[in-house]
Amino acid sequence: MQKHLSGMDILEILNHIHPLSKEAGQKIVQYSTKINLPKGHIILEADKTETSVYFIKKGIVRAFAPKEEKDITFWFGREGDPIVSMKSYVDNKPGYECVELLEDCELYEIKNHDLQQLFLEDISIANWGRKFAETLLLHTEERLISKLFKSAKERYLELLQDNPDFVQRIQLGYIASYLGITQVSLSRIRAEIK
Repeated sequence: MQKHLSGMDILEILNHIHPLSKEAGQKIVQYSTKINLPKGHIILEADKTETSVYFIKKGIVRAFAPKEEKDITFWFGREGDPIVSMKSYVDNKPGYECVELLEDCELYEIKNHDLQQLFLEDISIANWGRKFAETLLLHTEERLISKLFKSAKERYLELLQDNPDFVQRIQLGYIASYLGITQVSLSRIRAEIK
């Protein structure tokens, strides 16, 4: 999500995804739990069927595919963003990604089965769920197209433009992995830009 919602409550985050009526929003809020987890915690695990969706109130996370030689980071999430294994959310099957907290995080958790039940009971919440999935699909498509058609330097500049604080909040090794380059190459790009 482009707009960053630092310190927003769950209702504001949900409405940013797609506007909900006050009544529908309150129904979802009833099923949300605020949790605090420490930096380094793995909140989603590869090859595990995840049972919850999370929304970031405060903090930053990375999604990565675990590989024997080196993890591959493919997404960063921050305030206002959802953390979800789409494979678990859509198909109730094990996902392929891990998500690690890069800072101490405040999150809102909603159980998948509660959301699914709300979708059955309330058409406006079902429509919110559709927009939620569509938004995630669009972001995935944008990342894929960017990776296929833009150079590492272009993608780094885009990252700086959209999320200037990432460079202070995220280890450069993770940013290099996200860009698909070595940390040495990233240092070279950073020197060129300055």
